[in-house]
Amino acid sequence: MHYLITGGAGFIGSHLADALAGSHDITILDDLSSGNLTNIRHLLESERCTFVEGTFTDEDLVLSLCDGIDGIFHLGALTSVQQSVEAPRRAHEVNIGGTLTLLIAAREHAVRKMVFASTAALYGNNPVFPKTETMLPEPLSPYAVSKLTGEYYCRIFSDLYGVKTACLRFFNVFGPRQDPHSDYAAVIPIFISRLLEGRPLTIFGDGEQTRDFIFVKDVVAANIRAMEGDTEGVFNIARGERTSLNDLASMLADIAGSRTEIVYEAPRAGDVRHSMADVSKARDLLGFSPAHSIGDGLEETVIWFEAHRN
Repeated sequence: MHYLITGGAGFIGSHLADALAGSHDITILDDLSSGNLTNIRHLLESERCTFVEGTFTDEDLVLSLCDGIDGIFHLGALTSVQQSVEAPRRAHEVNIGGTLTLLIAAREHAVRKMVFASTAALYGNNPVFPKTETMLPEPLSPYAVSKLTGEYYCRIFSDLYGVKTACLRFFNVFGPRQDPHSDYAAVIPIFISRLLEGRPLTIFGDGEQTRDFIFVKDVVAANIRAMEGDTEGVFNIARGERTSLNDLASMLADIAGSRTEIVYEAPRAGDVRHSMADVSKARDLLGFSPAHSIGDGLEETVIWFEAHRN
């Protein structure tokens, strides 16, 4: 098979490329705005891996790259809630316009299937737990709106044009290669980086907000499961467990062997209070269950960060 991976030099995309490269041809499309060539440099020595620096909003480029492609893993996006709040038009152009561009190209070249990276953020602050795929979305940010719109486009292209699609609502993904230095970085790489440097941890809010964390290698497995089967629709991808940021900070401090001060600041606009998934649909229809506990995943992640300091 020959797969196109958008955002393939990024955090999740590069791990997916690792998993596919040994047995498939892959084309990685990334504009390197948040991705890094260091993540995939080891793959570029293979004749089965092609890297194209560019954006999936470029209609001509995407149309040419999709010729002869069997499947698309659409992981590229403007991925930050906070960044989308600051630049909503940019979030619309990239996340909605780019997804539509890929679906049109998939239709034109009869690409078998597209797996779309969606988000748990579209559940908003609905107090019902766990989150099920049948719940009414309550997006609180332009980012969540853009991903929900992408899901609707996936369904329409499946119904009208026969392009198979699967939309994976990632909860809070973590693991090696996550960038702690971005202004919009996720909480785990920031916490690890600060712990290893002996700097205070900053928590926005009281720290009792919860997230459903899932290790990046499990997310990769879910993507491959979704691509290989014929099942379509929307699926939660998570562990089905809630962890507070205060508990997360304590777990990471224990693993890193470091204690530091926690500074609490005002909550950020657009952030949800609690998040936990019902993962039964992915288990029953995709055959997907996470293989890593949060503790094992955190330990592997801390070890990676320790080895890649500076």
